[in-house]
Amino acid sequence: MSASTESKPSWGASYRLIAAEKWKAKSAAMGRAVTKALVEYARPQAGMSVLDMATGTGEPAISMAERVGPNGQVIALDQSAELLEIAAGRARSRNLSNFSTRQADVHELPFPDEHFDLVTCRFGVMFFADVRKALQESCRVLKPGSRVCFVAWGPFDQPYWSSTMGIVHKHVGGPLLADSARNMFLFAPPGTLSAELRAAGFHQAEDFQQSLPWPWHGTIEEVWEYAKTLSTPFQPLLNRVPPEKWDLIETEVHAAIAKFVQGESVNFSATVVLASGTKQ
Repeated sequence: MSASTESKPSWGASYRLIAAEKWKAKSAAMGRAVTKALVEYARPQAGMSVLDMATGTGEPAISMAERVGPNGQVIALDQSAELLEIAAGRARSRNLSNFSTRQADVHELPFPDEHFDLVTCRFGVMFFADVRKALQESCRVLKPGSRVCFVAWGPFDQPYWSSTMGIVHKHVGGPLLADSARNMFLFAPPGTLSAELRAAGFHQAEDFQQSLPWPWHGTIEEVWEYAKTLSTPFQPLLNRVPPEKWDLIETEVHAAIAKFVQGESVNFSATVVLASGTKQ
């Protein structure tokens, strides 16, 4: 899960870094179909200059760099220096000389006007503290006729979340998400992200939901540990679980996840929102 570091939860040195190191191969495999869908939707071309905002550990920036080729350029931007180090290492392992990182805030992009041919973001736009300002900044740095392309989470009511945090919430009650993370599913309702894009100055704005594979190539216990470790917005929910309820919750979560086991993998699907807008 490549969520934005511009959110109020701590996406940096705690939960995300632990998960990024321990589960990096399986996490990458889990999100591969979503990354591929965003890349195909964005249609990067050879020689393009691309900005990937809230890149986290480097996707889709790395995939974009492979597409734009040696005459293109991809800048992976995030507020977390630690995550950018991971992204840079992944790019080096692929010998991508056209890939660079930049530590910065999406609300104040350190680039001149009309600089990029494409701006992308995977699972980050929901967490921007000021969505309108961040989208206006992305519009500013795009060349006329160029696009911004996002992927955001669809509704909470889908297999991965329902079989993990949904069960915890059933037992604990109270707020599903921390007050600082209420926007995680902000753009699940149809038309909401495209409306924000139009309000920020984009034309030909659209958004649509798509169901994609979200597989975990490992055990039920692993995917549950991964969900607990990585899902920072749900930490207050997890912290409210009384010690005496954990055994029951674990049993129910394992049973729910087991419904998606096929062979040696847990084959969830993920409902996501793809959105784009064009700078006139």
